[in-house]
Amino acid sequence: MPRATRSSSRLLLLLLALSVPLVAVAGCGSSDDGGDANANAPAQPQPAAKAEDFPQTQGRTLPDIIGNLPSGPVLAPSVSLLDKGSNRVGFALFDTAGKQLSGAGVALYVGNTDGSAAHGPYLARSESLKVSPQFESKQTATDPNSARGVYVADVPFKRNGKYAMLAIAQLDGRLVATSPISVQVGGKKITPPAVGDKAPVIHTLTPTDVAGDVAKIDTRVPPAPSLLKDDFADVVGKKPVVLTFATPQLCQSRVCGPVVDVVDEVQAKVGDKVSFIHQEVYQDNQINKGLRPQLQTYKLQTEPWTFVIDRNGIISTRFEGAFSPGELERAVAKVDGPS
Repeated sequence: MPRATRSSSRLLLLLLALSVPLVAVAGCGSSDDGGDANANAPAQPQPAAKAEDFPQTQGRTLPDIIGNLPSGPVLAPSVSLLDKGSNRVGFALFDTAGKQLSGAGVALYVGNTDGSAAHGPYLARSESLKVSPQFESKQTATDPNSARGVYVADVPFKRNGKYAMLAIAQLDGRLVATSPISVQVGGKKITPPAVGDKAPVIHTLTPTDVAGDVAKIDTRVPPAPSLLKDDFADVVGKKPVVLTFATPQLCQSRVCGPVVDVVDEVQAKVGDKVSFIHQEVYQDNQINKGLRPQLQTYKLQTEPWTFVIDRNGIISTRFEGAFSPGELERAVAKVDGPS
């Protein structure tokens, strides 16, 4: 295809992106406060590539940047909530057969929906969801479509409104570009509690509340008792808390199992000085009965979500979708300091 024609086609895709909503696919996104981790936290993973490995954006449009690049995988972010300012954007890349790709150098680009005012590259780091075998649930181990990793890039947005977003990846020794998608920054009327907010107090059920029948409060196989022993209302404001809303058996995004596995493993490392709590999503663990009241209090309409809360009951980090053990450890380290 001649360059002019290819660029025109890419521009048309950018314009069409206006009508394509951002869909939470593969549950790989989140947002947090962007602050520095505790000095004792695990080291921050480095991106798999360098900025100079990717096209630069100075004075260029998105069609200019991707006009000569072959079409690549599908960009599938799970971030349903983006805000003005810095955002942690998690995403997956899928090939045409629907297989999740990993290990490639990747960068995100954003611009206006007409392709102008391109910004980037925002280098992505590859975060593994792998846990030690003793912390892997049956759901994760037996589901071939279960998420195994997540790409994460820190992307700033200067204003609210719609943007076009795309990824460029290094595959087989060459650069390839995804088709653009439309993302909405700000403007949502109903949003979950944010970083810096006081965490709403809810009761989370423990085995005592269900006469020891933990299957009523945990669809994970096997259950994770270390995540069920505390009622959130009893510990919030007294010690740091990690509160995870997820349903390993009924998850729509296929990442609830891996997320709860990650939380269980980190709990074993950190111990009881931080309370780790898993809250199921659906009433009586039946989708047709709707969401449990705890999710309604937190204004959640998707899963999974995880809130890391300091000893004063203030939300320090908020994850939407998947995150790695290292990411959670770094988030916990920020709230697990001296009182």
